[in-house]
Amino acid sequence: MSAKQNKTSKAKNKEPVTKRSDRPAVQQTDKVGKAAVWEVSDYITEYDIYLFREGKHFSLHEKLGAHILEHDNKLGTFFAVWAPNAQTVSVIGDFNGWNKSSHLLTLREDESGIWQGFIPGIGQGEAYKYFITSKYDNYQVEKSDPVGTYSEQPPKTASVVWEYAYQWNDGEWMKKRKKNNALDSPFSVYEVQLESWRRKPEEDMRPLNYHELAIQLSAYVKELGYTHVELLPVTEYPFSGSWGYQVVGFFAPTSRFGTPDDFMHFVDVMHQNDIGVIIDWVPSHFPGDQHGLHFFDGTYLFEHEDPRKGYHPDWSSYIFNYGRNEIRNFLISSAHSWLDRFHVDGIRVDAVASMLYLDYSRKEGEWIPNEHGGRENLDAIRFLRDLNESIYTKFPDVQTIAEESTAWPMVTRPVYTGGLGFGMKWNMGWMHDTLGYFEHEPVYRSYHHNQMTFSIMYAFNENFMLSLSHDEVVHGKGSLIDKMPGDVWQKFANLRTLFGFMFAHPGKKLHFMGMEFGQWKEWNYKSSLDWHLLDHDTHSGLQFFMKDLNSVYKRFPALYQQDFSPDGFKWIDANDSQNSILSFVRYDKQKQQHVLVIVNFTPVPRYNYRVGVPDDTRWVEILNSDATQYGGSGMGNFGGVEANPVPYHGEEQSINILIPPLGIIYFSQE
Repeated sequence: MSAKQNKTSKAKNKEPVTKRSDRPAVQQTDKVGKAAVWEVSDYITEYDIYLFREGKHFSLHEKLGAHILEHDNKLGTFFAVWAPNAQTVSVIGDFNGWNKSSHLLTLREDESGIWQGFIPGIGQGEAYKYFITSKYDNYQVEKSDPVGTYSEQPPKTASVVWEYAYQWNDGEWMKKRKKNNALDSPFSVYEVQLESWRRKPEEDMRPLNYHELAIQLSAYVKELGYTHVELLPVTEYPFSGSWGYQVVGFFAPTSRFGTPDDFMHFVDVMHQNDIGVIIDWVPSHFPGDQHGLHFFDGTYLFEHEDPRKGYHPDWSSYIFNYGRNEIRNFLISSAHSWLDRFHVDGIRVDAVASMLYLDYSRKEGEWIPNEHGGRENLDAIRFLRDLNESIYTKFPDVQTIAEESTAWPMVTRPVYTGGLGFGMKWNMGWMHDTLGYFEHEPVYRSYHHNQMTFSIMYAFNENFMLSLSHDEVVHGKGSLIDKMPGDVWQKFANLRTLFGFMFAHPGKKLHFMGMEFGQWKEWNYKSSLDWHLLDHDTHSGLQFFMKDLNSVYKRFPALYQQDFSPDGFKWIDANDSQNSILSFVRYDKQKQQHVLVIVNFTPVPRYNYRVGVPDDTRWVEILNSDATQYGGSGMGNFGGVEANPVPYHGEEQSINILIPPLGIIYFSQE
């Protein structure tokens, strides 16, 4: 789980209203007689309200929030906000000197709880908030727009009126996106936190903006061969120390790096370079910052009132009330807006386990059982199923990925079969076992051999993504390279072997930034990665290995086509614990081009090691982690070996090979 710190009357005009229309609007005058807010009745239709009440309005961002319109040749902005327990709601901003009484919105008479109005003269870039007076206890508060599309740069907290004007140039990607994001296609994901990937030393170490990231990150990811990037949350957040996991703007890309159009440009450039974009998305909780969602209209509107259901003890944050139709509308609309407006290729849903269990991180007496007496959060289950069903119905060419750390069944199975409906799930069990194994000194690894084999027992129960994420290199855990035992040579050899084993194991792949070149320091969001390390052969060699590993991975369908089927995997020998060696085969769908994998988890080279093989042919060495260009010792098999008619490991033929120390070798038929 990621760290998530928190600092803390109906109109008479029945003609439909559209953006930039020339239809007149009804004017409302304030106490001094000045035309302040015009009432626009039909921008939000009766059908919108019906869907809103039913919990089936998944395009709220097209109706609520701030939308630039034109009426009777008068340009302005239509505002709409859900605040059912408010006594009054007004729009405040620079345009009226933050006057709390001059621009009052009107409460719709349909009992939807939506306040709305059109203010002429307000346009692109205007900062604004809602000033809310509650029905209860005369509570008054200034709030940013829950459906706002742009925000001021933190620490400022106002929303900003913004109409997108970006012209997309990723048509070719969008045509083939279904194939690029398919479960039988290669998925090698580079996880990035934009604020700390690379900074500009000549400009006081400021983070790169969206345009700079588009150029530099796309070139880097393309050079190394990753298929996708996954961004730690870019949904607007007030405190950088939360890394984006404490969200106040569920519809707005953070303004730290530019405008929403600039973020669109970033995604566009990624797509033009054949790189998919996944974003982390956080529907599990939200912070208590006063300008955010908490206690929005003087009541617990977005969250549960009872802290046993509505307060998150781990992160000092608030839990959405998934039982409210309006909340499901809000969250699902947020997900849809990223997939639609911003052409994002997938969402990784954060902290799913904390949503599924009512007793998550709580002691006895600190939680309320469900209606059946159980600990399952039935409302959250329904929400997740609605989320995934709606996404795959409207966006069949994207993926949803669950960070779910328990054994909850059928996370990646269809809703109609009783599953949650996700496309993939992070394999946390594989991660814990594998890192635990590699942290052992090689001399002790034979006693922990099952840590490297157990994952195959459940590998095909879900559609797993193997994740080595940011969570493994923070909070005193150290960097990935520093977890490896031995001297410097052995640490790098171990890491190459770990990556090689990861890419050969069934499941899609994810690496956090810096792992690919052996970042020594634990990740810190306040600073850039240590790019100067690439001046050293050890680090540049590891990076070169990752480039070749990605290339081999994408070149051989056996390594990705059947990640989620037992037909794509077969052990040759899972039991050589004495030598700490594993061997297995990966198969493509046609079972024509196999990849044979042999891995040695000790620093002792294994000469004349016999391995059974499924084909009587020459087996070509397509990848060897011990190659000198990667920083290895150069031990290998001279490019390949011939199979001999010597039965072994249940096969009719076998090969006799040299396995390098702390090394992994991939072979394929000639």
